[in-house]
Amino acid sequence: MTNRFIIFLCILCFTNLTSSQEWMTSLDIAQKLASVQNKMVLMVWEETTKYPYPILINDSRGRIIFIEDLFVDENISPLIWKYFVPVIVSEDKYAALYKEAKGKRNNIYISRLNDDGIKIIDVNGYILNVNAPSLEYQNITTLVGQYGLNTDYISTELRNYSESKNFYSAYYLASKYLEFSLYVNKKVRKEIINLSSIYLEEALVLLALDNVEDQQVLKQRAELLMLQKHLVLKRPRKVIRQLKRMDAETVNNTNKSFVAFLYYVAFMSLDDLENAEIWKSEISLVDLRKARMLINLNS
Repeated sequence: MTNRFIIFLCILCFTNLTSSQEWMTSLDIAQKLASVQNKMVLMVWEETTKYPYPILINDSRGRIIFIEDLFVDENISPLIWKYFVPVIVSEDKYAALYKEAKGKRNNIYISRLNDDGIKIIDVNGYILNVNAPSLEYQNITTLVGQYGLNTDYISTELRNYSESKNFYSAYYLASKYLEFSLYVNKKVRKEIINLSSIYLEEALVLLALDNVEDQQVLKQRAELLMLQKHLVLKRPRKVIRQLKRMDAETVNNTNKSFVAFLYYVAFMSLDDLENAEIWKSEISLVDLRKARMLINLNS
């Protein structure tokens, strides 16, 4: 099917489903609809729906209300549809999803995939709320506040990766997710960074499989992006230590501006203006604006 026809089907499904507030049952269609709507997908296993799923929600006065069953309460579904694309996934899909994660993701990720709880996933199927605590009762208001993200900022990169999985699409999506982490709720920032790391790991795997030129240059660029993650996590000293371990002569010319950017942000974050000034002239105006955001984050 063409992308245009898929989008038409998504809009048709969205119109029909939101009129009745029913959950979707096709993960593929839910992901495509989420892409169109710039939302995350809220996923549960079908087996979970066969017994009451009690939740909490805050009312307009801030009081916490107990809801006996997430899947039958008519007041909850419109709220979920407003911020997510909800989907109930058949157990038959588990084997494929587990195979995709096995050997690539850690035990915590696999546990989240396996459990009966709510999973927030992006349009490519990667779980966001991996490290969220497993609570007896999930508060839907809190869930919306943390994970009800508008993904328009990363929509182009998400679509490019979905349409063609290669080093470049995975790398640029990892980079964009890292930028996106600066704009989200602080409580979910680390989880967005973890998503970025998943795509960066994927980029390196794809790089090893692709017969592309300058593999070492691209691998080095991916390693530098890994260091940028530590700036978002407020670890500038670690960035400087890692950069100093790199042999300056092995840094490719195309990556030197990236090294300068990392040094500049790290030194500025530590108020080391003298050393920061050494690298400033090698940074573009666009990167200087991005640097300012990271410096403010670390101040």
